[in-house]
Amino acid sequence: MTETGVQALPPYEVGRLANAVLDSVGSVVVGKRDSLELVLAGILAGGHVLLEDLPGLGKTLTARSFAQALGLDFRRLQFTPDLLPADVTGSFLYDQRKGDFAFRAGPIFTNMLLADEINRTPPKTQAALLEAMQEKQVSVEGVTYRLDPPFHVLATANPIEYEGTYPLPEAQLDRFLLRVSFGYPTAEEEWDVLRRRMSRRQEEAFLTPVVDSATLQSMQAALESITLEDSIGRYIVALTSATREHASVLVGSSPRGSLALLLLARARAAMAGRDFVVPEDVKDVAVPALAHRITLRPEMWLRRVDPSFVVEEVLQATPAPASGALPTYAT
Repeated sequence: MTETGVQALPPYEVGRLANAVLDSVGSVVVGKRDSLELVLAGILAGGHVLLEDLPGLGKTLTARSFAQALGLDFRRLQFTPDLLPADVTGSFLYDQRKGDFAFRAGPIFTNMLLADEINRTPPKTQAALLEAMQEKQVSVEGVTYRLDPPFHVLATANPIEYEGTYPLPEAQLDRFLLRVSFGYPTAEEEWDVLRRRMSRRQEEAFLTPVVDSATLQSMQAALESITLEDSIGRYIVALTSATREHASVLVGSSPRGSLALLLLARARAAMAGRDFVVPEDVKDVAVPALAHRITLRPEMWLRRVDPSFVVEEVLQATPAPASGALPTYAT
């Protein structure tokens, strides 16, 4: 039992339910199991996920499918250049019957918010999400409103080379636990998409909930019982530190990157039904957890160096631990 009164599930049960959720989502989103596992790991770790890829590759479908499979209240907000912060958080409107102002909640008051094409709106509106994402609360005209748990933002973004997009500021990028890309499907996967569309005889696909909001919180609470041996913790710190010293990097990952690696590695362990983290859990999440937290030197963009390549080099250069010692924080 956690301090919030949520009963934690055992890791083997988290692994079973996680696979059931992934199977359900995978019945609609074809051939992207690795990427879907990363998205679910981000949700189990209590974080927010940035889905960045070209248009039409299933980002919006993924968010809606996870909301349905997890039994969460879901809202979609289309970000546009004229969207105002009040359109996200809500605002006070005058109620003529009561003769007073009443708060009208915005779409952010939900369990899972799909922030669609978040980089098509100006920074002022992007910043309206910051407090909600970090503090799980919204402040409107001096009044603070708590967001009911669970609360997750799944944001989609098109590459910044596309016309009419605004690069996300570093402060907001850092609030996303990880960034996931899907890429183009293979020819066989694309044919499978068409085949399934013809089979269901309608455009929309509806998933039966596998779990509900309370069960998801119990799955998330289970992560606190996942142990992490000291050498793996130091391995996480070494990876993050190495991004700051890389020759191609102007600004490396912040300590929030180390925390993201810890949380996501715990989630991967729970999804595998384990109550302990292994180095492979850290390696699996290193690129999506760290690449978007790195700012490259300007000349690296001219050479078309990608931040993910930097993280891959860091992974290869940093020796992974091989130890069976007990964690000191548990003693």
